[in-house]
Amino acid sequence: MAAQQKPGVPQAEINWDRLDKTKFYLVGAGLFSGVSAALYPITVVKTRMQVARGEAVNMKAPAIVRSILSTDGVRGLYRGFGTVVAGTVPSRVVFLTTLETTKIAALNLTSKLNFPDTTAAAIANGAAGFLSSVVSQFIFVPLDVVSQRLMVQGTPGSTKYAGGIDAVRQIVKADGIRGLYRGFGMSVITYSPTSGVWWASYGTSQRVFWRALGYTEETHKIPSQSEMVLVQAAGGLVAAACASALTAPFDTIKTRLQVLSSEGNPTVVGTARQLLQDDGWKGLYRGLVPRFLSMTLWGSAMIISYEYLKRLSVKKDDPIMST
Repeated sequence: MAAQQKPGVPQAEINWDRLDKTKFYLVGAGLFSGVSAALYPITVVKTRMQVARGEAVNMKAPAIVRSILSTDGVRGLYRGFGTVVAGTVPSRVVFLTTLETTKIAALNLTSKLNFPDTTAAAIANGAAGFLSSVVSQFIFVPLDVVSQRLMVQGTPGSTKYAGGIDAVRQIVKADGIRGLYRGFGMSVITYSPTSGVWWASYGTSQRVFWRALGYTEETHKIPSQSEMVLVQAAGGLVAAACASALTAPFDTIKTRLQVLSSEGNPTVVGTARQLLQDDGWKGLYRGLVPRFLSMTLWGSAMIISYEYLKRLSVKKDDPIMST
């Protein structure tokens, strides 16, 4: 039987079996809520750009920010945030648990197949990212639908809601429970490959960076905290660049499907055709710059926070961190 695949830098790459799960979940809930709050306005701007119509189609991100601030003030940049925060804990618990357990299983499998280290990291992280996203969509999509409806209030064709609960009530009244899952298939098609590409790119780039810095299993060097943050942030940037560029069209179509409720029952093909008719191929890449910026900032902040959270949550009797 093959031995379990080991990370090249065990102090920086902490696996699921080394974590105190209670501490991991409790501290993580607060940590990710804070990161979400800091970056949420970028998501609001991206969503506004993706559903823009008429003269608003040509508005750039700074102009949209000014428009929101002039109409609703700073709170306009946080429309729907309460709904997102309410769902952050359960969705993150599901996502992270699936991510880490799948990654361990995939690493064990790749070790039996004798894959090279970077290939094994790409496969394990990619598979874990993809599967964890699929599972978490059952919680995330209703939150996404409601928060995006709230984000675009005040734009042409949008519905007025008194808040998150009122939005849920109106959506269910108009379309039933399936209204909360509008765009579910497209969300899976968008977020699952995005998550797979993101985590595969991150896992691979991290190994490459560590090797470039001279860290291997043979050297037994222990990286400093600053080196770990630098490598993890760089890995997050690489992952965001790959994922945002490859999946932007899917995200644009998904957002329009979820938000434009006044147009009957739009389909994926019909929505894509309308985008192409209105704005050509660049219509599929509406909001690409805010999306790239959001994924870059979120990816770097999230992964630094996540890896820091794992270091905080290592069991007290962990033999590696004690050395």
